[in-house]
Amino acid sequence: MIRLQNLTLQRGPQRLLEGAELTLYPGQKAGLVGANGAGKSSLFALLRGELTPDGGDSQMPPDWRIAHMRQEVDTLERLAVDYVLDGDETLRRVQAQLVAAEQEHDGVALARLHSELDSADGYTADARARKLLAGLGFSNEQMELAVGSFSGGWRMRLNLAQALMCPSDLLLLDEPTNHLDL
Repeated sequence: MIRLQNLTLQRGPQRLLEGAELTLYPGQKAGLVGANGAGKSSLFALLRGELTPDGGDSQMPPDWRIAHMRQEVDTLERLAVDYVLDGDETLRRVQAQLVAAEQEHDGVALARLHSELDSADGYTADARARKLLAGLGFSNEQMELAVGSFSGGWRMRLNLAQALMCPSDLLLLDEPTNHLDL
């Protein structure tokens, strides 16, 4: 459960939230609407642990996995499908450890890591990423293009797919896109 009690959040001289109250239970969906500069992204940063409240209390389960759709794209050379797969940090960590264990010929680590990869649905990850991309309007050919070759709107779709690729207990979509119905 996420609970904000009498929360005050300030950025510089601007008070964004004052006396805010919120309780969200697992499984609930909520939308946050407000003008630019009203503090929506700052509230998300608070939920991700990047900011602390200036007053009041903010509670969230410490073991929750958070997926967040970024507003920027900084990896322009990555292939679209790889960029989306990067959203699952556990998958990428296990894959990197597998490469190291293979180079070291560490059979015990390989067995453990293959089990972790299976638990993380790693063997279906590429197919899941491609399904996400197809659902957002990407052709098979586009999935193999570099992120930098896409326009801003398509890059936002890539960010959305990357966020959706991440297994999470909380999904934060900050100005996601006009194509959520897809």
